[in-house]
Amino acid sequence: MVNPVKPVDFDALRRKINRMLAAAGWPPPLWLETTVEDPGEGQTRQAIEAGAEVVFVCGGDGTIMSCVSALVGTDVAMAILPCGTGNLLAANLGLPSDLSANIEAAMAGVRRQIDVGVIEGRFFTVMAGMGFDAQLLKSTSESTKARIGWPAYLVGGVRHLRDRPMRVSIRIDGQPPVRRRARTVLVANVGRLQGGVRLLTAAEPDDGFLDVAVLTPRTIGHWLSLGWAVLFRRTRVPRMEVFRGRRVEVTSNRAQPRELDGDVIEPGRTLRVKVQPLALWLCVPQPARGTDRPWDVLARFRFMEEVGWPGSGARAGRSDPEA
Repeated sequence: MVNPVKPVDFDALRRKINRMLAAAGWPPPLWLETTVEDPGEGQTRQAIEAGAEVVFVCGGDGTIMSCVSALVGTDVAMAILPCGTGNLLAANLGLPSDLSANIEAAMAGVRRQIDVGVIEGRFFTVMAGMGFDAQLLKSTSESTKARIGWPAYLVGGVRHLRDRPMRVSIRIDGQPPVRRRARTVLVANVGRLQGGVRLLTAAEPDDGFLDVAVLTPRTIGHWLSLGWAVLFRRTRVPRMEVFRGRRVEVTSNRAQPRELDGDVIEPGRTLRVKVQPLALWLCVPQPARGTDRPWDVLARFRFMEEVGWPGSGARAGRSDPEA
């Protein structure tokens, strides 16, 4: 599955993949391209119906999100060949940027299941957001991203630092709502942002939870202190609160820009998100000896019971008691 608008020599890529698969004894692959009308979901369903066991996705996070919609709940694995501006899912999973290494990983047969988030029938693997983050994405032009890469988002965001905050009510796992004056609310499956910035240090893609970041800066000084703390991984991040849960409902006092995995969606006053645990198979590199984490082994057993394991309630970790 390739996104033809990405700056990749697809003829060379086709030759490389065909050659590597043939050398490993794999059958010739089915090649499909995304379109403006269908950025990947329909083509992925076509591949599944044709009997595909692995879908190689060459594109950015938007292309991946579209393909995920068809792969969720199936036994077909996705192999990511990152070639977008952000490539956030690949970065969060520690996938190499080299295409050959990812092709080799897919052929090695190492698979990992991860959670996905669901909002209004759409799936995401990285995060959903309402407020400043979506406005930032909306204000960043494709030409600027193509020219300078991820720093283009900084350029797009500066003009909105002084925008009016929104009044939000945040309900997690049916608990009493939390009310804040926020600039943005992020509901994340993973914690790493553009440029390698780690916003949510506890977020893991297969822990069965969504991590919720509520950012409440009101001045340029607040933004600077928040950004400094995040960049240098301070334990106390001013003007940010973090919650966790399986179901998250964010309601704003007025319609807000919204986004899924870096793609702007229609504005709205609500953001209703739930986690679908271990719903997607991914091809990943073979872990180094001794680096397996216990939850990698246990994750697939965690949700055998409908109610899940104990401690499923929302957990708040306020980074700033004065936020």
